[in-house]
Amino acid sequence: MLWTLVLWPLLGALLLYPGGQRLGHLGLSLATALSVLATLVLAGLAVTSGWQGSVAWSETLALTLELSTAGCLFAIMVPLVALPIVVYAGFHEVTLGVDQRRVERQGRRLMALLVAFVGAMQLLVLAGDLLTLLIAWELVGLCSWALISHHWGRAEVAGEAAQAFLVTRFGDLGLYIAAAALFAGSGGFDYADLAALDGGLLSVAVAGILLAAAAKSAQVPFSSWLFAAMAGPVPVSALLHSATLVAAGIYLLARLQPALSAVDWFAPLVIGLGLTTALVGGVAGVFQNHAKKLLAASTSAQYGLMWVAVGAGFPMVALLHFVAHAFLKAGLFLSAGIAERQVGSYRLQEMRQGRRLPGIALATGAMSLALAGMVPLGAAWSKERIAAAAGQEAIWLALLVALAGGVSALYATRFQLLAYGWPPRHARSGLPQGPRPSLAEGGALVTLSGVTLLLSLVWWPEAQAWLAEALPGRLPEGKPWELIVSLTLVVLGIAAGFVMARRQPRSSAWQERAADWFGLPALIQAVVRGSLILGRCLARFDDRIVDAGLRGTTRLAQWLARRLLSRFDDRVVDAGLHGTARLAQWLARRHAREGETLSEGVPGLMTRLSEWGGYWARQAQSGQTHHYYAGIAIGLTLFLIILVLGALP
Repeated sequence: MLWTLVLWPLLGALLLYPGGQRLGHLGLSLATALSVLATLVLAGLAVTSGWQGSVAWSETLALTLELSTAGCLFAIMVPLVALPIVVYAGFHEVTLGVDQRRVERQGRRLMALLVAFVGAMQLLVLAGDLLTLLIAWELVGLCSWALISHHWGRAEVAGEAAQAFLVTRFGDLGLYIAAAALFAGSGGFDYADLAALDGGLLSVAVAGILLAAAAKSAQVPFSSWLFAAMAGPVPVSALLHSATLVAAGIYLLARLQPALSAVDWFAPLVIGLGLTTALVGGVAGVFQNHAKKLLAASTSAQYGLMWVAVGAGFPMVALLHFVAHAFLKAGLFLSAGIAERQVGSYRLQEMRQGRRLPGIALATGAMSLALAGMVPLGAAWSKERIAAAAGQEAIWLALLVALAGGVSALYATRFQLLAYGWPPRHARSGLPQGPRPSLAEGGALVTLSGVTLLLSLVWWPEAQAWLAEALPGRLPEGKPWELIVSLTLVVLGIAAGFVMARRQPRSSAWQERAADWFGLPALIQAVVRGSLILGRCLARFDDRIVDAGLRGTTRLAQWLARRLLSRFDDRVVDAGLHGTARLAQWLARRHAREGETLSEGVPGLMTRLSEWGGYWARQAQSGQTHHYYAGIAIGLTLFLIILVLGALP
């Protein structure tokens, strides 16, 4: 039954693209929303009923689906977050353009891919073994590439989509390495088989899983691919960053944390990568002037905090922060798309739509405060739990997490004031005014903002007690001074954000470098160029040296065949055959002259048989390859017949 949860959206995607042409714009949007809604209902039934699923691959291997704690949470979150996004997409993307036929075709492709993406992600979070996970991992990567390159006709989109695909694809190799190590050590691919590994194989498996998770979650040094992914439409960015592609990495770590933590270096490495990404990504967001790229940098930073929680031994805390972050980040991306539609640009300095769109600005403000970590919003509670988890390891680690939270408050405030602040009086008349957002666009944004506000209930002690009972494991207890320090840094970050948004200092070279991940994309491009140059050099070496040796060997063999073997055949083999025939004829004539006592017909018969045998012996040496093959086949057949007859009683 659990396979229904995967196959339903995939089948829906296959039907949406060809069938959407007859449905029209409203029908396509409604059909897409109903498909995702049905997936959400199926997910609820699966979780409450405990569905299972398995398909035999062979006698020893099977594709299994199972409901773990992390899997149940993600199985519900993926369609729940995707539902308002596809509603928004149906009115934000599908209705845009002059060439209506082309727009409708692109809209059908976009909506079908979004639904397929949901199905692929469901397969990923429900996989019960690495073999099933690998299939889902490939489907998620393929769907993400197709979605990012949706506007493939634009000059820069193909290259950006390829960069995002190749960087994550490099990380995917780690999952193959982990699967190979698991199979070599246990003979299977089940997650439970990780406990059977030890020594080098366990280290290889853990390293491979970490590599794959780091690339998907855009952790340093893979963070910059998120900027390339901004070439995709707004709904794609919202879905990728909230509950699907980027979330796949933290899901994998949280799902397998008990087995992965058996390696001594796992926790320090995960904490180090997560904290580095949280701080570096936060600084990149502070100086970023592109609205979507600012949010992309914040995505890396927030997932870095989740990595810290997993490394500290509290994967459930990471999952709780994932829930809060998914709703607010999806809403902020949709908000950035509405602001861009008004001014025709993602440059924050050109937006300031608070006066024109006060309702959208208010809904965006609630989500920006949640991203900043302001009490009493739900994202603030989960962030404080991460700081408390870090405090279990070391005080300095808790302070650095609090500092990362303060940086988050700075870039969240800057985004809010520049995107939806009020413009200066001298600039109010000069701001461009695009079409107002539709009811569906505004409703999707307000829905996500409302859920973000609803999550504030987690500060209620009864809600915390319910979470402690419902979730496996324990939640870390924070210290009062940690909360005071964290809130102080949040307030300072908000104040610094007000100052930066008001003054708008000119960008210096180092600020632009910081906004671009401190030159990390240039470093990656240099590595890629070096790899390409090395590949071309190896190809030339193969063509000029290796192939030259093979060609020389071939020519030598041909020369030997012409000069030596053909002469041997003509002078030795044929001469032997002719000599045998002549000998037989000479013997027959000699017997006839000596008048042996045999009957008169025997010499003549012997002569004719000898001549006939010599003739056919010469005919067999025709030089025709198929004659030789026929002779070999006949000989083998006779040999097999003799063996069979000999085996009979």
